[in-house]
Amino acid sequence: MLHDVDLDVAAGESLAIVGPSGSGKTTLLGLLAGLDRPSHGQVSLLGTDLASLDEDGRAAFRARHIGFVFQTFQLIPTLTARENVLVPMELSGKLPAAERAARAVDLLHRVGLGDRLEHYPAQLSGGEQQRVALARAFANEPAILFADEPTGNLDADTGALVIELLMRLNAEAGTTLVLVTHDLELAGRTARRMRLAGGRVAGS
Repeated sequence: MLHDVDLDVAAGESLAIVGPSGSGKTTLLGLLAGLDRPSHGQVSLLGTDLASLDEDGRAAFRARHIGFVFQTFQLIPTLTARENVLVPMELSGKLPAAERAARAVDLLHRVGLGDRLEHYPAQLSGGEQQRVALARAFANEPAILFADEPTGNLDADTGALVIELLMRLNAEAGTTLVLVTHDLELAGRTARRMRLAGGRVAGS
């Protein structure tokens, strides 16, 4: 449960939310992304009050403006890496089919998976799956990217590679980045840090 959390994030800024387990980090991220609704208070993204949207409206808003990277990857097991990256573009309908296909391939090449396009998640390592998830998160050129413990299930070397990819893709796209992490190296790469403890802001 969160208490009296007041947070402003500027366009293009990178913010790490840190704190002990159970401090409310993932809860806050879910509220910010419109995955959950607050019992009190307001969440405004890109000038839109999320409370003004119903569930379908919030889903459509996320499809247009938000990317999300999960600790557990959340890839669709019956789809290849290329098809997983295509999914958000197909849902948003922003690009013609040929451009969607080319962008999916380009993104996978950029994260070093050009030779894994037709591999299924079960055929990929954890680090490779997280790189597919990163490519998918950037597929629609989101204004905001939320990441929940993006290196939490990775070994140190693979985690460092994912950190480099995350920060590079973020810088290239000019995307606002808000992430939850226990990884001090990752938190140290962001422009700003916010610490939660007991559901309250406890410093930076």
